[in-house]
Amino acid sequence: MQNATKFRKQVSQIVSGNSSLMTHTDATTSQFPGLLDVYHQTQCYDRLPVPMALSGTEMLRAIHQISESLSSHERLKVFYLCETLDMDNTVARLKDTLESKVMSYHAGSLFLAELMLHLRRYDILRRVFGSSRDEVERALRSRQVLPRFRVLMAHISEDMASEDVNSVKFLLGNMLPRHKKETATNFLDLIIELERLDKISPQRVDFLEECFMHVGRVDLAKKLKVYNMSVNLPVPEVGGHHACQSPVNQYKFTSETRGVCLIIDCVGNDGEMLEHMFQSLHFNVTLYKWLGLVETVSKLRGVFRGSQDHQGDGFVCCIISRGTGTHLLATDTCSEGLCLKDVCRLFTGDACSGLVGKPKLFFIQSYSVSAVQPCARESRDENLETDAGGGQLTPDCIPSDADVLWSHCWTAEHQLQQAQHRSIYLKALTDTLGKSQERRRHVLDLHKEVNRAIFEHNRSHPGEEYHLDLKTTLRKDLYL
Repeated sequence: MQNATKFRKQVSQIVSGNSSLMTHTDATTSQFPGLLDVYHQTQCYDRLPVPMALSGTEMLRAIHQISESLSSHERLKVFYLCETLDMDNTVARLKDTLESKVMSYHAGSLFLAELMLHLRRYDILRRVFGSSRDEVERALRSRQVLPRFRVLMAHISEDMASEDVNSVKFLLGNMLPRHKKETATNFLDLIIELERLDKISPQRVDFLEECFMHVGRVDLAKKLKVYNMSVNLPVPEVGGHHACQSPVNQYKFTSETRGVCLIIDCVGNDGEMLEHMFQSLHFNVTLYKWLGLVETVSKLRGVFRGSQDHQGDGFVCCIISRGTGTHLLATDTCSEGLCLKDVCRLFTGDACSGLVGKPKLFFIQSYSVSAVQPCARESRDENLETDAGGGQLTPDCIPSDADVLWSHCWTAEHQLQQAQHRSIYLKALTDTLGKSQERRRHVLDLHKEVNRAIFEHNRSHPGEEYHLDLKTTLRKDLYL
């Protein structure tokens, strides 16, 4: 019992959610069938083997067990595969990194399992995920989660004997500082320093290929040649436009007016709080209150109607409404409601060409009702309209459902009966965004603080739990 208490205390200090906050995608979609199909289309992951699928609490426990089981060298390899060149190689830092990465991926369990596969820690695969090496490899057959370049470098490092590493050190001469070469105990240490100096990158490995030829590792040079040919293939032209180009690492989010923020408050509690916050973040904010279903749909599809060039760097949509597992009801009491996935559908690249390549953030607070009275359907999915210019080809062929962050929180409707009720989720969101005005922060780091606030609330208020679902198809880093 004491060990269990100690574990819960460690988890609450290091991570920012529990099973009610960051549930596994399979569990989420079983509770919300049809929710955000666009995310599944973009990610294209094989469905995980049943033994590998983890709930939120199991995911946190898996991160804890993995971090405690790895050696210092294995932790370094994990940091590298996670695209982190952090010199802090501690267990606590690893837990924080894995939590952040799992939050960023559609299939967190598969991400962790692939890490263990490349570490050759098949014992952890069996003990933590209940899966064999073959099962994980089959799940990864259609697409790897980890960056291919990093995986290749990590595997090459395992194939390098100490004399090979010393030979490469000698070839590097004065390219690396003396103390860096002296402290480098394996090839991965050298790769990290060469990346820091911008001597190699996923698109530039010729220098490394020459090094391998000089030290007699022709086998490794051939691996790099094959890799180099695959990443530098000529880009064909499609319909007069170039095929998809590699995006830069960060969204532009510095314009004087950041973009449009639409707020629809159908319960009348927190709309003004959100309005003031996003105004302070330099958004052009429009707030609507107490809308019915038809009015809600009308306002959503009318945001950019007739506009070919949407000014600003992005778009924010906030909706506060009663609802069911899959639909928002607005103020209606006898309606099928607006399907959650259709909220996103109205602002995809195909539907709204002016938002292609720009981040689209959705913050939804819904209050779950126990039952909805049947009535004539007022708004059919096929009647949802898109803006002018939708569906046009764009020069970089960005997927239409890319660049979305979907944050959906739900709790029981009875909480609205409390005097001066305020959503814990929206209060945490506005508080966290307020702090970001002092120093711009990554949107996923901001969401971790929201997770933490909800976790603390749920722990101290049983029976008044909030549940949070985060999905993202963001292609770049976003700082608010």
